[in-house]
Amino acid sequence: MKEKKPEKVIIRIKRQESPEAKSYWEEYYIPYRPYLNIITCLQGIRKTLRTFDGRPTTPVAWESSCLEEICGICTMVINGRVRQACSALVDQLEQPITLEPMKKFSLVRDLIVDRSSIFENLKRVKAWVPMKDTQDRGPGPKILPKDQQINYALSRCFSCGACLEVCPQVNERNDFVGAAILSQARLFNRHPIGKEIQLERLKALVGEGGIEDCGNAQNCLEICPKDIPLIDSIAEINREITFNLIHLIKGK
Repeated sequence: MKEKKPEKVIIRIKRQESPEAKSYWEEYYIPYRPYLNIITCLQGIRKTLRTFDGRPTTPVAWESSCLEEICGICTMVINGRVRQACSALVDQLEQPITLEPMKKFSLVRDLIVDRSSIFENLKRVKAWVPMKDTQDRGPGPKILPKDQQINYALSRCFSCGACLEVCPQVNERNDFVGAAILSQARLFNRHPIGKEIQLERLKALVGEGGIEDCGNAQNCLEICPKDIPLIDSIAEINREITFNLIHLIKGK
């Protein structure tokens, strides 16, 4: 017997007009059709601007860009689980569907949060390949296929913030940078040119908010939408710090 599809998609959204304002819940519905994702639902809600019981309301604030789980900007908490709204399909979710902003980042409005702390921490660990100039130097150093596979897996991170959202060590009491930052430090330490400033990256991770603040809860590994080997990265950074501890202490 074919499963009967619902006539409506019911969505409850936690709203807040500003960081200082009081939060509240509003419920909406849109007509059901196959292959809906959460972004499509939010677009439908924006067209009607009415709650479930017909009251006029203001537009819900949310963000999206790539619509193919690449940019990370639409990350939010859907039915209690942090994930990307563009890849969250209505047919795979229980109703009513609840949407909330991530809690580990400063709220901007409704479902929009400020993820700039991620990028500040990427700058902290110098997550880039240092270049002295822009001259064409020809082919770069060769990278073995086995190293390419590891590097590719690490490079899939798109700074969505999901791993920080589920990490118990990311809270108002400390400045832990989170698994994504540690993994990116590992990626650039593995690069033939990026490893030139390996010690600078490691030095940034032995201080406050660095590797010692990781509690090894491993929630990050379970939630990562790209299946990045985050626990391997944390272990590798630990090994690198231990191996270079004398140089780090001396500040060389």
